[in-house]
Amino acid sequence: MFSGGSYHEVGRWLWNFLTSHAKRVDPRLEVELEAGDEREGKSYGARLRFGRLVSPVMEFDYREVADSRGSLAWCSALAERTQGLARARLGAERAADAGAR
Repeated sequence: MFSGGSYHEVGRWLWNFLTSHAKRVDPRLEVELEAGDEREGKSYGARLRFGRLVSPVMEFDYREVADSRGSLAWCSALAERTQGLARARLGAERAADAGAR
């Protein structure tokens, strides 16, 4: 149903998917998608930002995302991964706030 697509179309889908699942944990979370020249047509890097804290980069192969985005199992696993990383960002932010008090 959703498999395939151009590099930019798949990147837009990935950003929307990650954003949707991160914001289910906290609407203040933002997704930064790296798709610059060195990644063009090959891969994406995504980070979650919450305040001043930024997650480690999640690496995605363009072809894997393009081929798998129609798979319920793959999307479910990616949603769980994203929400887990989002919860970790929130926990790190809370710990940083508590340490500043």
